[in-house]
Amino acid sequence: MQIIEHSIIGTRSAVLRLRRPGSQLEFVLFPMLHVASPDFYAAVARRLRQCDLLVVEGVSGRSVLTWAITLTYRVIPRNRRSGLVADNIPYRSLGVELLNPDVTAAEFTQGWRTMPLRYRALMWSIVPIVVVAQFFGGTRRLLAPDVEVNDLPSERDEMGADDEFTEHFDHVFRDTRDERLLAALGELIRTRSSERIDVAVVYGAGHVPAIVRGLADRHGYRVRTADWLTVLNA
Repeated sequence: MQIIEHSIIGTRSAVLRLRRPGSQLEFVLFPMLHVASPDFYAAVARRLRQCDLLVVEGVSGRSVLTWAITLTYRVIPRNRRSGLVADNIPYRSLGVELLNPDVTAAEFTQGWRTMPLRYRALMWSIVPIVVVAQFFGGTRRLLAPDVEVNDLPSERDEMGADDEFTEHFDHVFRDTRDERLLAALGELIRTRSSERIDVAVVYGAGHVPAIVRGLADRHGYRVRTADWLTVLNA
């Protein structure tokens, strides 16, 4: 199942609705990208206003580490020719109940420090390179085939982490945060399954395969419908 799709007409994101028998609560997954066309974020915001609860990604608090990492994509809209903007949805002003189960900046930094020093040094060394590349090539990157995301395990997932760096990287940047999110969704299922509510899960597209698998394996939720929002036209 495609989550982010690339084609000759551009890049699209699939809005996924998940249900399970015996539960009134439904999840609506919004696979997000850090930068996109203004129309994409406007379309997402319109749909979020129709939901009953928002579960939103976002490391709370500030640190030098999170500033440096987010700079790798925040720099893209500074190239005005890109026509892209960073996620500008005012989640707390949409008039919908909001939950943010993500880690704090302090927790994120603590996890970062568990990585071996050589890997941290490597990442610090490549951040400036990535920033420059994103500034000049952000639009091209967003319209490239490798932007695609689907719900199937990658070849690397099936074989296991193929190197120590990737294993540490995934643990800090993805796995811990996915577990925190799935625990929060599990608590919602436990306490609010009898309510007919739409729970929007607004997380980066890279997290969505783990969310889909986690909701299926742990709680029996399955994707029942999907439709597309255009991230960027070619």
